[in-house]
Amino acid sequence: MGTYSHRYELRFQSLFNEGRALAFPCDAHGRVDLDAMSERARNNYYFARTVIGREFAMPSVRVAS
Repeated sequence: MGTYSHRYELRFQSLFNEGRALAFPCDAHGRVDLDAMSERARNNYYFARTVIGREFAMPSVRVAS
């Protein structure tokens, strides 16, 4: 997939805690580069995807701050 410029992030917002979210660098279409992630980040990404609708909302693509 290649390395993405980190201008965007894929953000998983908590359904229960407004201040909690997980965010991952992505391209403008929300594609993350799994090969460029650390093992911990990759595990967090898979976790967030697994619990969509139970712990986190559907992810959104945002301009990274």
